[in-house]
Amino acid sequence: DFIAIMGPSGSGKSTLLHLLGGLDRPSDGEITLDGLRLSILDDDRATLARRHNVGFVFQFYNLLPTLTAEENITLPLIIDGQNPAKFRERVDSLLALVGLTDRRNHKPDQLSGGEQQRVAIARALVTQPAIVLADEPTGNLDSKTGTAIMELLRRSRDELRQTIIIVTHDPRAAAYADRVVVLRDGQIHHDIAFDMQQDMSQRLRVVISTMEES
Repeated sequence: DFIAIMGPSGSGKSTLLHLLGGLDRPSDGEITLDGLRLSILDDDRATLARRHNVGFVFQFYNLLPTLTAEENITLPLIIDGQNPAKFRERVDSLLALVGLTDRRNHKPDQLSGGEQQRVAIARALVTQPAIVLADEPTGNLDSKTGTAIMELLRRSRDELRQTIIIVTHDPRAAAYADRVVVLRDGQIHHDIAFDMQQDMSQRLRVVISTMEES
């Protein structure tokens, strides 16, 4: 699935994303990830569950400034104790997927905002997680670059078979999703499932109309 979570500031969007990724613990209820109840795991086991199942794309990229694009992408493999050289083909494929093959040796300060965001997405995908969580993936980008990022996430869902969940204020970004969940005051206010036949303009009208109602 490709799911977008929307709602006004303070509605609980980022909190929900952090709960889904095991970064926060629920005060009530359960979150189960690949058969594991996250709320009862200790910190070490929760970290392993996240590392092996979830990829995060943060709003401000969180790239290490001293590492190249390729090194930033391979960082999760190193943290997991893997030898990046064994994953050369996968890293090359991801660099091609995000359109950065010719920028692989550039450091973050040599990349545009859109290119840094694409590095962050490739880094989230490199361990082949079942779920990718993205917080405002287009929040700091111009419309053209934002469109490219959303199309990239759609391709990741289609080609790599991941579940994509994004938090966004941008109706255009949400229109790329198959399902849009709108929160208000910590509660689900709307839950929209799009027909696969609906084109982007129809989806966008539905999202804008729903947000106006909220």
